[in-house]
Amino acid sequence: MIVIDSSSLVKYLLREEGWLQVEAYLLQGVVTLDHAEKEVLNAVWKHHLVRRIIGRELAVELYNVFKKLVDAKILLIEREEQYLDKAFEIAMNHYLPLYDSIYISQALKWGKLLTSDALQKGVAQNMDLEVIYL
Repeated sequence: MIVIDSSSLVKYLLREEGWLQVEAYLLQGVVTLDHAEKEVLNAVWKHHLVRRIIGRELAVELYNVFKKLVDAKILLIEREEQYLDKAFEIAMNHYLPLYDSIYISQALKWGKLLTSDALQKGVAQNMDLEVIYL
């Protein structure tokens, strides 16, 4: 199974460049952390209220799309607590924020990481993880 981080989930929901490639992996089934829910929804909020790129209706629709991915078990969500110890070690050793390190910690269990974050990609590759970078 592939771990998908919030950067790629945001790319998909907001239809940013490369979103169709993310969709192809979603259709295979992916796993993420419960923390991703907050990061993704914060990005939607930011696009609506801070950047004023999307309207309120679209923001609510994107929230519902995210919930449907979870309800349909296309996107499996694990609790982040089980990955915190390793994530903190990764963060300390690689100067990577904990929020990014935790996805790498999860990917160590599952084997692959799908990300749109270049710094996270580099650290994961240095740890010999298979990375899909979109």
